[in-house]
Amino acid sequence: MGVASVVLVCEDVPHDVVLTDPGFRLRDVTHVVRRATGLSLWRSKVLATDAPVLILVGVPQEVAVATVTTLRAAGASAEVRERPEPDFLKSSG
Repeated sequence: MGVASVVLVCEDVPHDVVLTDPGFRLRDVTHVVRRATGLSLWRSKVLATDAPVLILVGVPQEVAVATVTTLRAAGASAEVRERPEPDFLKSSG
């Protein structure tokens, strides 16, 4: 039997949350990273200190914006990045 592939078209493009700089309030930022990712406190601190780093990958825009807002309120620099379209979906034009 042949292999079939399906492409799902979504209205909401997935987004990534990038922590660019944890700032001076590392403890507060670590707690925000922990709540957002579900990682342990130790792993969240390691992740926060390794900035710039991806915190969340492929989340809806609302979640990404809320997370970035919370990170900024904790003293960090963070941004939302729209995920690029996969190569197999690009038109060969």
